Amino acid sequence: MKNWEDPEAKAEAQRYENPIPSRTLILETLEQMNAPQSHADLVEKFDIADQKSIDALSHRLSAMVRDGQLMKDGHRFQPAAELPEHEATVYINSKGFGTASIAGQDDLMLPERELRLVFNGDQVKVRQTSVDRKGKAWGFITEVLQHRVKQIIGKVTVHEGEYFVQPGNPNAHQPITLEKELIEHAKVNVGDSIRVAIDDYPTREELATGHIIQSMADKADTEIIIPQTILEFGLPYEFPEEVIEEAERFKEPTAKDREGRIDLRDLPLVTIDGEDARDFDDAVYAEKRPGGGYRVVVAIADVSHYVRIGKPLDDEAQERGTSVYFPHYVLPMLPEALSNGLCSLNPDVDRLCMVCDLNLSRAGRVTKFEFYPSVMHSQARLTYTQVAQYLDGDSTAVPENRDVRKSLNTLYQLYETLKGLRAERHAMEFETVETYMTFDELGGIKEILPRSRNVAHKLIEECMLLANVAAAEYCLKNEVPMLYRVHEAPEFSRIQKVKDFVKLLGLPFPDQPTQADYQKVIEATKDRIDAPSIHAVLLRSMMQAYYGANNLGHYGLAYEAYTHFTSPIRRYPDLLLHRAIKASLTTKKYPLSGAALDDAGEHFSATERRADEASRSVTSWLKCHYLQQHLGEEFVGTISAVAEFGLFVTLKDLYVDGMIHVSQLGDDYFVYDQPSQSLVGQSRGQTFSLGDEVKIKVAAVNLEERKIDFELLQQLTHAGRAIRSKAPRVAKTQASEQVFSERPSRQAAAPTGDENGERPPIKKKPKGKPSSYSKKPGKNTAAKSEAKAKDKVKKKAKAKKKKSNAKAKDE
Repeated sequence: MKNWEDPEAKAEAQRYENPIPSRTLILETLEQMNAPQSHADLVEKFDIADQKSIDALSHRLSAMVRDGQLMKDGHRFQPAAELPEHEATVYINSKGFGTASIAGQDDLMLPERELRLVFNGDQVKVRQTSVDRKGKAWGFITEVLQHRVKQIIGKVTVHEGEYFVQPGNPNAHQPITLEKELIEHAKVNVGDSIRVAIDDYPTREELATGHIIQSMADKADTEIIIPQTILEFGLPYEFPEEVIEEAERFKEPTAKDREGRIDLRDLPLVTIDGEDARDFDDAVYAEKRPGGGYRVVVAIADVSHYVRIGKPLDDEAQERGTSVYFPHYVLPMLPEALSNGLCSLNPDVDRLCMVCDLNLSRAGRVTKFEFYPSVMHSQARLTYTQVAQYLDGDSTAVPENRDVRKSLNTLYQLYETLKGLRAERHAMEFETVETYMTFDELGGIKEILPRSRNVAHKLIEECMLLANVAAAEYCLKNEVPMLYRVHEAPEFSRIQKVKDFVKLLGLPFPDQPTQADYQKVIEATKDRIDAPSIHAVLLRSMMQAYYGANNLGHYGLAYEAYTHFTSPIRRYPDLLLHRAIKASLTTKKYPLSGAALDDAGEHFSATERRADEASRSVTSWLKCHYLQQHLGEEFVGTISAVAEFGLFVTLKDLYVDGMIHVSQLGDDYFVYDQPSQSLVGQSRGQTFSLGDEVKIKVAAVNLEERKIDFELLQQLTHAGRAIRSKAPRVAKTQASEQVFSERPSRQAAAPTGDENGERPPIKKKPKGKPSSYSKKPGKNTAAKSEAKAKDKVKKKAKAKKKKSNAKAKDE
């Protein structure tokens, strides 16, 4: 006999032969009990006796968690409506995992059903629904506040007579449906790349719909990848007409513009940038002061003079947050009339600027600084290469301007001093290899080359650090509200991994390391052949820097306070800082403060993250495309990272990363040893570690997933010593046909439930062999070898005993 009355009893009876409590009744009951209840508690409460109904209630509770009606913490349920909602940004990585990023809190994982609603970068409201066995919090999207993606470039596909546009990562989960008539009218074919605009956004049950804007069938993939990525990441790519008009209305600086500014036009300021730079937002000058010490002038383009609060130009710049740098292409924060024109410190023209004017002692300590608006006239546009050649003794490398050369000589002397101070404060300097690409006429990679940092790069970097630190100190001293560049100390869990690894190198590393402790490891290992791999482990332990209104210091640079002042053409936080300092100098109202400043920090941290991910996505795709031309070829590489499922290898000549799956390492069972960052064979003892050299063959390339798989041919070195051995025995089918199917699945399963509205069926992945790391070690090679060894010992003992008995009989 039921002990409950269900308001949905009639509907439940129509749907189920043996009705269980409805969702409405469950929610009402939990609200009345005013405390979280377990499944067993509810079974008892509703007096449910038969196992079928008990199981049905369990499924219903899971479905209510899935649908955001209940929150599950451990084994207990409570109404989710009682929990707070948070605004968040959705991020979907290349592996298909989605998270809701909430400012000031841990991210919430989003199951597949929630990702159906959104594209990468969308703004949503979320509520936590559960915590899984690993302690990860999962969320439910209650509302989509803003869709960032408006258009998509993808390939035309057809499934059961229905036409779709299949986007690439990170929106590969969102096919866009197209009417057959649109396909026929546009005269596009299956497999063609097209650009579509989204008409209706997706729901949990239905796919998005769109219409065709442009066929891109005549373009090479390398010409499509950048516009495709711009759309996929929801990056603003076209300046509205009103923004362009506003930027183009400004003229060259006039006498009125120069009013109230300190005139530095006679000072031999120069810009020093790369050969391919198009905008120049910083200029430098140095002189020796009477009585000793230095004066350094760092002049930064005064973008705030042109980009005014409340104007369309400012709204657009805020939305973009940053310029986005792709290989051989830039998506600027400001229109060209400003970024390459009036806000670029071009030579031989007057330019408005904000100046950080510093006095330093002979020992390189800052004794005084001031900020002021100015007008300057750059006397030369120099490159890093020119300045490095000049400082190396080539007097013809820079223009014959006595004052410019004198300033460069002084800057170099000061740099030598500042370099010593940098070492004193233990700022970290990792041994990493930066690369750049050269391209053919279709945008494909021609070469990937290492980029060297010469003395001119380092000299300018020190000047920019001086200005940024001075700006942070000025704001702290004068209580100016602004955004700091925050880089917090590493978390304990990350430190422990580094500690275990460093211990094996024979070096000490404390539980609460300072910058000095990191720098000691860097110094001790910088001359090793595996230095880049070791330093990569240290780098991975670092936290991600962000913009915040509270000063928490910069751990990596070893500064108590740090900010961004020197690049307002390409970073909006720098522009905000210029406005704040100007307001302080003129006792005017600050542009942002309080909660608005906190929100700005979150927004600009997000736009920076979005730009970095988009840039990495294009770079990874281009490298994959490049290596497709080298399928089957052999290369030598270095192991740069080790994981349970395999080795990541960086090719020596091409600077491209790929993976050797653990199943390709040979006829052995390999176990991941985290402290040593190694994979160790349990039978033969073969070990693969960071920095080891290997000979590989390019086995497979997956452009969509940005994955490259290598086949191991031979291990060449281990721990810096050469290895002479035969190549491991690997079945051809494993090395080629199964390289992708044997990778471990990284897709999390969504909770299951009873009543579902489902989308069109998703095409299942082809079945492959199980991943080798999922094999149980009970019947592996190591176990068989151990059994053989025991049998051998037993036989020897038996023979010895027999011989002994015979000898005793003879005696």
